[in-house]
Amino acid sequence: MLRVHEIYASVQGESSFAGLPCTFVRLSGCNLRCRWCDTPQAFTDGQQLTLEVVTQRALATDTQLVELTGGEPLLQPEALPLMQALADAGRTVLLETSGERDISAVDPRVHRIVDLKAPGSGESAKNRLQNLTHLTRRDELKMVLADREDYEWARGLIRAERLHERVAHVLLGPVFGELSPATLVMWMLDDALPARLNLPLHKHIWGADSTGV
Repeated sequence: MLRVHEIYASVQGESSFAGLPCTFVRLSGCNLRCRWCDTPQAFTDGQQLTLEVVTQRALATDTQLVELTGGEPLLQPEALPLMQALADAGRTVLLETSGERDISAVDPRVHRIVDLKAPGSGESAKNRLQNLTHLTRRDELKMVLADREDYEWARGLIRAERLHERVAHVLLGPVFGELSPATLVMWMLDDALPARLNLPLHKHIWGADSTGV
């Protein structure tokens, strides 16, 4: 069984897949409390559904792209066979997960988007840096930044671990309404940082407080 908050079709809002039609399977439950979390409604509740029902509903929207998100999807063991079933059905599968859960058991066909937590989130101590050894050029690393301190943390990690050589894209995004995208771009250009600007497209389309989009 899986505890599901919602399943819906929209466009992918972030990552290198931004703008593409995508079905989102949002699982309930999260063990982190990032200061700027925009989906606290998924912390609790949700509907208990079988793996077969979730798979059918995700495939019924008929988008090539399917993302498993949360909450934190890897808190639920059945998330692993769900991603396998979606990949078996020929879908391009994305997983958005925090930097805290072990990603090593995820089906290798899945594009893992690992959201490392910057200091400003209040949860950076929870990052599982062992995950870096499991990353491949199929995966992406995402960091949401609130200020210059967060940026310098990200810059140091990128350079020390040569993250841009481990993954397809290193994604740096500003906290919506706190850090100006123009400022972040200026910092990235000044440092010739090998990273990609990552803006929350869904918030620019529907607004910061919209859900189910």
